[in-house]
Amino acid sequence: MAEGSILTDDFLRELMNVGEVDILIGVPTLNDAATVGQVVQCTRAGLLKYFPRQRSVIVNVDGGSRDSTQDLVRAASISDLAQGTNPSALRTLHCISTSHERSTENGMGLHTIVAAADLVRATICGVVSPDSVSIEPEWIERLLRPVSRDNFDMVTPIYRRNKFDGLLVRNLVYPMTRALYCKPVREPHPADFAFSGRLASFFLEQDIWSQPAIQNGAETYFVISAITGGFRLTQSFLGPRPRVDHSSGDLVQALRQSVGVLFWALGKNFPVCPTNSATETTTATGAEAELSMEHVRVNRKRLHQMFVHGLEELNPVLYSILSSATLAELNQAATAAEDSFRYSDDLWVRTVYEFAAAYHQEVISPDHIIQALAPLYRGKTYTFLVENRDSSAVDVEKNVENLCLTFERLKPYLLEIWNGRK
Repeated sequence: MAEGSILTDDFLRELMNVGEVDILIGVPTLNDAATVGQVVQCTRAGLLKYFPRQRSVIVNVDGGSRDSTQDLVRAASISDLAQGTNPSALRTLHCISTSHERSTENGMGLHTIVAAADLVRATICGVVSPDSVSIEPEWIERLLRPVSRDNFDMVTPIYRRNKFDGLLVRNLVYPMTRALYCKPVREPHPADFAFSGRLASFFLEQDIWSQPAIQNGAETYFVISAITGGFRLTQSFLGPRPRVDHSSGDLVQALRQSVGVLFWALGKNFPVCPTNSATETTTATGAEAELSMEHVRVNRKRLHQMFVHGLEELNPVLYSILSSATLAELNQAATAAEDSFRYSDDLWVRTVYEFAAAYHQEVISPDHIIQALAPLYRGKTYTFLVENRDSSAVDVEKNVENLCLTFERLKPYLLEIWNGRK
């Protein structure tokens, strides 16, 4: 079987001891001892409260932690404790853990989770991030219920975020995914999500797992694969999620995991939905997401400096990626004083589409292309922060919608440059 090549003998024995289940929840980890205990306990509480009659297993897939992550997961594997927590539970809730070679890549973790789900014939599956510290038991019900009750194949989250959080998603991943695939999935690189056993088997069978892009960002491709495969998608409001700052050194990794996969997937799915296709609706359950307006300190000056210096240093590289007109506009923008600098939506979308075409044409190493996008993204982030400094939640959403429409309007430009020089 496909899963046999990646599941260790010890893990296979544990899965066979568990037997067939109705629900499998995967928790991929790497040195998450500070948070994983709380996440697993809330996951377990959600399963016991909302799915007491289903056979369930929580599967921790660890990337080689050197702390007590796995011990904390195994501590939750007490079936009689589960029965005591919820006397109406008719099934044993298992918690098992496995590990693979120490790695920051997340593809192996998701591959193992879907392989395990396929092996134990789970019909309802989910993934919960170990850093979802705001998780509540209700999250499990909101993620799994659309699969178990309404026969959806994938459930992606909607979070309540600060208006200056999730900027990579709002300024690139969401609007580009929406434009290219005509599906408004607000979190195309989900940290927490659910899926059907049918989708797990479909995803497992694809010959993609050795691809570097998938090793970095399998979750993004999971969403794209569900869209292009014609599976039923919905979204579910979970609640607040802590802010993640990608303005520092982890930005390139975040770009690899989301934008790199988005660019790579285009090579498999191009041409995308027709340029005259309207964006389809995607259902959402639960409360509407709201932006929180708490004050967040962001060093805008440093973002601008990193854009200017990065653009100057990377000009020889960008010459092979961008059209002469786009690069000239960027160089001109970089000469403006900080308080008058703006990275317009039109220029940003043309930049992103030219990067996507260059990735497809392999003008240089794909990873170097992704790295070269980092300082330009910081320039766009600076503009977003300035333009929305005093904006209400409604105004921020309106600005994001306008950017989405720009990505859609300029989609013919991507089709034009896809196989030829800009």
